[in-house]
Amino acid sequence: MDGIFERACAKLNLGLAVRGRRPDGYHELHTLFATVDVCDEVRLRPESRGVTLTVGGEFEAPQGPENLAWRAAEAYLAAAGAPGGVAVWLEKRVPAGSGLGGGSADAAAVLRGLAKIYPAEVDLVALARELGADVPFLLRGGLAEGRGVGEELTFLEPLEAHFVLVRPPFEVPTAAAYAALEPGDFGGDLDVAGILEALRRGAPPPWRNDLERAVFFAYPPLADLKRLLEEHGLAGALMSGSGSTLFAPVESREKAERYADALARRYPGFWVRAASLTPGEEA
Repeated sequence: MDGIFERACAKLNLGLAVRGRRPDGYHELHTLFATVDVCDEVRLRPESRGVTLTVGGEFEAPQGPENLAWRAAEAYLAAAGAPGGVAVWLEKRVPAGSGLGGGSADAAAVLRGLAKIYPAEVDLVALARELGADVPFLLRGGLAEGRGVGEELTFLEPLEAHFVLVRPPFEVPTAAAYAALEPGDFGGDLDVAGILEALRRGAPPPWRNDLERAVFFAYPPLADLKRLLEEHGLAGALMSGSGSTLFAPVESREKAERYADALARRYPGFWVRAASLTPGEEA
């Protein structure tokens, strides 16, 4: 189709500290966001009015207003003064419920694309915040330190790093993961400098994910999978976001692909990918 093409790249949380529960019911976070080159594809074509959404690819997703990409299109068109409509084609390659921000990445891609089709004085970051905590980061991608609920961002210099991603064949609902947190799960800030330096050296980073205890208790196979990955030589395996994807750093893309091929054969039915960090839209 003609129109605008945007990549909607998945994110990893290279560590996730939950500092405590806020008065508004959300949790105060400290995280290190990074986009990887595992991406949905989004194509947008201007129409006379309204929003249509067609979904294809490896994974199913809603094709109506319950899809975050649809809501992003409606929000932008309304903020821009209803200059027209849009047809959106979404090729899903990032699984839902995986801690990879696939739906948020789709929404961010729609906002970027519509800003090109219908340029207007629209605050994309403000719209992104209304759509979800991960969407502001995914508007740009790359590497960023996140605070608040993830919307307070400090972008960092791009970093070369490679990972193996492994997702078992089930989802973890984000709301349920946070609801299961106990005060003993809360921790201090991440050692961001230490994490980045370890990744540069190819060493296991000093990262952690404060959601792991609650999620592993509810989903014991994830705890088993983390142990198995480490037994396979993937030191430093960590859960991304609220799961269910685990990832581990490796020294090179070639090594990541070898590990991914071997793990896909060993664990049929699991979603396994080699991934590398991306520089982001404005890096």
